[in-house]
Amino acid sequence: MNTVLVIGASRGIGLEFVHQYLEAGERVIATARDEAGLERLRALGAEPLRLDVADPASVSGLAWALDGEELNVALYVAGVIERPDALTPPTREAFDRVMHTNVLGAMQAMPQVMPGVEAASGVWGVLSSAMSQIGAVPASNAWLYRVSKAALNMAVASARHSYPKATCVALDPGWVQTDMGGQTAPVTVEDSVSGLRRVLQSLTREDNGRLIHHDGRRAATW
Repeated sequence: MNTVLVIGASRGIGLEFVHQYLEAGERVIATARDEAGLERLRALGAEPLRLDVADPASVSGLAWALDGEELNVALYVAGVIERPDALTPPTREAFDRVMHTNVLGAMQAMPQVMPGVEAASGVWGVLSSAMSQIGAVPASNAWLYRVSKAALNMAVASARHSYPKATCVALDPGWVQTDMGGQTAPVTVEDSVSGLRRVLQSLTREDNGRLIHHDGRRAATW
């Protein structure tokens, strides 16, 4: 039985990761920031852990809460979006909210979590997006979100050098039918997560630091 950590698991893709890994017989530790989310995780059979990725004080206690766990898979799924395009300057409040959740939270979590991932020679994955790819930008919509995910990719590509016993990847879930993606999105949350799980099972050392799509395609550009 593997041990899986899912950070940001109260709904959407994170909750589906919990569901599928539990169905596969794995042990799952999963985080949420409020009691309603923790109760959803508890009802599924996960080991719930209270965590607010936008609060540095909360993230700083993650290593203590994990207490030396060996983690075969650790996933940072938490994320938020702002949709205005480049005609609209982001407010400081919007910038702080998106960058704290999408980037700073992941960067603060890594030093807390990675010793456990390295102990298991495991995988650290962050939920990125095809919208992060600087070499293929078709529009300026959600430009703050795009910037945050590009920064997240760089965080993974950089951090892998400090954790040589782990494999670190950025994961593109596709355009998914979640609260963020909307119900007209072409990919169901079940298909997205099952595809990402296949990706995580198929990783090689050559994938370390890469952006990988849910259908297994390796991104040619960032």
